[in-house]
Amino acid sequence: MAETVRAGRLVVAVDGPSGSGKSTVSRRLATQLAARYLDTGAMYRAVTWAVLRAGVEPQDADSVAKVAGETALRIGVDPADPRVTADGVPVDREIRGPEVTAAVSAVSAVPAVRELMVRRQREIIEEAGRIVVEGRDIGAVVAPDADLKVYLTASADARAQRRSAEFAADVSATAADLARRDKLDSTRATSPLQQAPDAVVLDTTELGIDEVVARLRGLLDGTVRP
Repeated sequence: MAETVRAGRLVVAVDGPSGSGKSTVSRRLATQLAARYLDTGAMYRAVTWAVLRAGVEPQDADSVAKVAGETALRIGVDPADPRVTADGVPVDREIRGPEVTAAVSAVSAVPAVRELMVRRQREIIEEAGRIVVEGRDIGAVVAPDADLKVYLTASADARAQRRSAEFAADVSATAADLARRDKLDSTRATSPLQQAPDAVVLDTTELGIDEVVARLRGLLDGTVRP
């Protein structure tokens, strides 16, 4: 891996469920590596926002696929400022709201949506050259040839605590929502939430962000063994 890093091109795939620390870890790692950063979840959330704006039911697969194909998404890859727009509208705040959160799993489960998003994600990865990509199927589906594949996890309690603190929400309600989304995302037919067979599994329950990032840097430069 160290040779790949020195050569310039680098793809790091970071997968895991909500609340495992993917976003913060991925952005910080990308910054340290002077690499781009891609939040694939934001892409699905932006499509979901467009679906809801169009008045389409998330379970209407054909209509959802039509909206996804017609929506112009722009996903920023600067880890310091990963802006997201849909049809020219800034949606960074809107895509994190409760309405989008409640519908994103259903929209993401539509095969045509996933095929479209995976194709776009691969184009972004190819163009970036050096990039840290976070999501739920990156190492297994989107970038199976990534230089490093990591699956972050954490206890259900830790994940609920983190998410509730992030959005100032009730912990029990957040835990229930995470359980619902985990079930939907891990059982969908196309590109489910999954750990790539060769991914390094890292439990972040008792680890701080800096510790997690340091371990990933160690895996990349060979000073930490999987």
